[in-house]
Amino acid sequence: MTKLSSPAVSSDRIELMQTFVRIVQAGSLSAAATQMGTTQPTISRRLQQLERSLGLRLLQRSTHAMKLTEDGERCYERARELLAGWEAFETDLRAASSEVSGSLRVIVPHAFGQKQLIGPLAEFMRRYPGITIEWILHDRGSDFITQGIDCAIQVGETNDPSVVAIKLAEVPRMMVASPALLARYGMPQHARDLTVLPWVAIPTFYRREVLLTHSATGEQCHVAIQPQLSSDSLYALSNAAVEGLGVCLGSSWLMEEHLASGRLVQLLPEWQAAPLPVSIIYPYARFYPARLRHFIDTMRQAMPGSVSGAVSWRRA
Repeated sequence: MTKLSSPAVSSDRIELMQTFVRIVQAGSLSAAATQMGTTQPTISRRLQQLERSLGLRLLQRSTHAMKLTEDGERCYERARELLAGWEAFETDLRAASSEVSGSLRVIVPHAFGQKQLIGPLAEFMRRYPGITIEWILHDRGSDFITQGIDCAIQVGETNDPSVVAIKLAEVPRMMVASPALLARYGMPQHARDLTVLPWVAIPTFYRREVLLTHSATGEQCHVAIQPQLSSDSLYALSNAAVEGLGVCLGSSWLMEEHLASGRLVQLLPEWQAAPLPVSIIYPYARFYPARLRHFIDTMRQAMPGSVSGAVSWRRA
């Protein structure tokens, strides 16, 4: 990379590189401005200053598109390395007792992120008051780079080889239905009886079939279902089950209140669906800032308690 020339001596070179990296990750100058809490003209001015300092054209921009030049691609990779090295340098110089600061953008599942994870989040923020959090409720996968995401908590299998995935816990699940629905159809006596009942489904985890295993005998049963309602919201499905729209297979922690009040009844507790893994995922990097490491540690400690729930409820 060409050495920064004298016009940039009076500028904050780290800030210019941070701005350039954020532009690339955000996908546009306006998105970068929003994420950095500044204005688009400021972002544009920093980019121009960096380009003049390097004597290189880093981005090709049109009204509707933005693309890295060949020089821009090389600059982007080197800038990321330099910024990671700079942050590591700063961290190493700070005393171990110094206050951790900065910001984190975290993606969490809607239901989990609104209820079970708020307690651990609050504890983390009390412990590290210098860290600000952008708590993004989103059930589907996201692009860490383009959206500037630091990490995500994901329920379900993680098969992306481009990210680090740390398994935190497993979410036990149970089948439930409303007393009104059972009054119409009767209480099932075997897993195969579930095929005649109406269902509500969350396509991320089950759509047309549910695999159940008998806890005592190990017998497995593939239950074919035809959902009356599908949704990506676990809250919506549990509430739909309360209204009698169908059987719901959902996280035990979410069903506890409905079971305790009698609004829902657990079906065939001896027949169980496999629990869902919960992982924290983040991109590979040579260096991870202290704020991210502390957040990961907090979630690893808190997650087993956050996913636990009643696993066997019976009601007449």
